[in-house]
Amino acid sequence: MRELGVAVVGYGLAGAVFHAPLIAAEPGLRVAVVVTSSEERGEQARREHPGVRVVGSAEELFADPAAVDLAVIATPNRTHASLALQALRAGLPVVVDKPFAVTSEEAEQVVAAAEQAGLALSVFQNRRWDSDFRTVQNLIAEGRLGAVRRFESRFERWRPVTKGGWREVGTADEGAGILYDLGSHLVDQALTLFGPVSDVYCELDRRRADVQADDDAFLALTHTSGVRSHLWMSAVTPQLGPRLRVLGSENGYVTYGLDPQEEALRAGRRPDDGKPWGTVESDHWGLFGTEGDTRTIPSAPGDYPAFYRAMAETLRAGAPVPVDPRDAIETLRILERARAFAQG
Repeated sequence: MRELGVAVVGYGLAGAVFHAPLIAAEPGLRVAVVVTSSEERGEQARREHPGVRVVGSAEELFADPAAVDLAVIATPNRTHASLALQALRAGLPVVVDKPFAVTSEEAEQVVAAAEQAGLALSVFQNRRWDSDFRTVQNLIAEGRLGAVRRFESRFERWRPVTKGGWREVGTADEGAGILYDLGSHLVDQALTLFGPVSDVYCELDRRRADVQADDDAFLALTHTSGVRSHLWMSAVTPQLGPRLRVLGSENGYVTYGLDPQEEALRAGRRPDDGKPWGTVESDHWGLFGTEGDTRTIPSAPGDYPAFYRAMAETLRAGAPVPVDPRDAIETLRILERARAFAQG
């Protein structure tokens, strides 16, 4: 079976830590090209992926996409849509890191271009394969919660001083800020579990002096199914709340702490290193039941590798993409409604 060559456009946190290791760990895929203008990051790519071709610009890649079967856009948010369009014009299937684009209008243009070209297009919503989220999916599918009434979800951190990166100090028009950074995950998870939204409420704040966009946000979504999702995202939370709390008519479920896969990737691990991947130790399992009658239950293992496993099947056999880009458009519409509500 011929290996499929993947070009990773951008080799910062997203490209080097989240995408490239998962691509390299998938049998039949290889990191063939890395696009970066940084000499330091180029050398890093050569160390981490021997034989990789490093080019200095996306234009150089798209002018000569030889031996490339898939382009992964892992650049700053403001460039996602334009680079995805360039890749499609070069005849390449595309994966775009979240958020899909800065506006839903841009995202619709990319989807239309992919459909016209007959090329696969997906969005990297890796948090669909978080351990805690998969556990909640299982509980709902098995009916163990009863009718879900309220879904609470948080991505919070304590970072009173910014690190100076574009995600924190860029402008909202560039897709910076915590609403687009972490809200893209939280809204996608809520829509995946509970479907369309009828009403959106949002609070957006800038708590740190050097921040231009938001760094503290809360969303309340009312789904047409009747479920209410309450979503928190913040860089300035001195005491963190539960990662997930789900309240049903028969039982509830609450869990603290993050899925272990991000920490493993940041530490330089890869899913193919022969050690257990995505497993949650028993002392971090969530609590299930009712007041006075609760117990810990095993967490489903996280499975970020599932994304590129499915993407490889898309390229080889025409299987559905792992994340429908139209789901990502709906997430952007919710984020746009949230920002408009907060701005009055």
